[in-house]
Amino acid sequence: MNIHEYQAKEVLKGYGVVVPRGRVAFTADEAVAAAVELGGKVWVVKAQIHAGGRGKGGGVKLARSLDEVRALSAQIIGMQLVTHQTGPAGQLVRRVYIEEGADIARELYLGVVLDREASKICFMASTEGGTEIEEVAEHHPEKILKEWADPAVGLADYQARNLAFGLGLQGASVNKAVKFMKALYQAFVEKDCSLAEINPLVVTGGGDIVALDAKINFDSNALHRHPEIVALRDTDEEDPKEIEASKFDLSYISLDGNIGCMVNGAGLAMGTMDIIKHFGGEPANFLDVGGGATTEKVTAGFKIILKDPNVKGIYVNIFGGIMKCDTIANGVIAATKELGLSIPVVVRLEGTNVELGKQILRDSGLALIPADNMADGAQKIVAAVSGK
Repeated sequence: MNIHEYQAKEVLKGYGVVVPRGRVAFTADEAVAAAVELGGKVWVVKAQIHAGGRGKGGGVKLARSLDEVRALSAQIIGMQLVTHQTGPAGQLVRRVYIEEGADIARELYLGVVLDREASKICFMASTEGGTEIEEVAEHHPEKILKEWADPAVGLADYQARNLAFGLGLQGASVNKAVKFMKALYQAFVEKDCSLAEINPLVVTGGGDIVALDAKINFDSNALHRHPEIVALRDTDEEDPKEIEASKFDLSYISLDGNIGCMVNGAGLAMGTMDIIKHFGGEPANFLDVGGGATTEKVTAGFKIILKDPNVKGIYVNIFGGIMKCDTIANGVIAATKELGLSIPVVVRLEGTNVELGKQILRDSGLALIPADNMADGAQKIVAAVSGK
């Protein structure tokens, strides 16, 4: 689950992470009122969407007067902000964050992620603040510093100091950076985060360490422990199809292709998408019905897939372990009849009750395309949507 920058800063502030003062605004009038409340002579107007690269897309502007705050806020609120993370369609900006100006001496990068290979939380730091970490990794990997926190003791002071010295910090700034990093680690662990990124992390003219920007993602599997985080969810920033899928406990992610995929299990989903691409097709989604899907869930899954107007065919690829193939077959038939499907549907079943499932499909009288194996199904759906 993602949240907005202003929300992330509020969460981090509660752990002692230093952030600039700011106020969220939904209108130009509210933006001006926020600037007046903050005081000062310089403010930053920041578009609030769940995507990076806002500055390059025109969503972050510096205002040197209240008139500029009003004009820039009016310009940004309501704009369709396009960044490298939103795709060409962009994302509608519904709110801005008005933040006090900062005395920036240096811009750095600090990120925290879970290293699954090491089974530890990894801190990444770089002197290349303000730059996408992927670009740094590609062009200057030697500029990325890393420290792995032992889960038994957390981030040790010496590890935080190693990062601080590696970033070229000196004097009192070192101790401030250590305090900052340890507070960030505590927030990451206690809030069950999957990512925390401070970019840029700035050193002010007075030597303070401040999170000028903040991005936090949370592990959705742990949200039941954090109702206060769930309350921050902004469904306007999410794909409506993904929201609908979550109501049925389905895992759904939209993609850019034209072949809908219905599978059970994340590994099979990845393999299905790969083999579709191998045979020249493009998957339109990732839809995992899970191991305990019912006929109703399968029908709901079909409805969600078909909400994407780009879908020209559906590949149902099921390996029945806990899931029974006859349940999937009944769900496919129910969905086909209810929705009056006019696009090709290829069905590959294997596992528990597979023969019963195949017999149910044969007896349905519907124009469903059977597949003998995973590759056969991928070839058939690619051929069907391409008209071959």
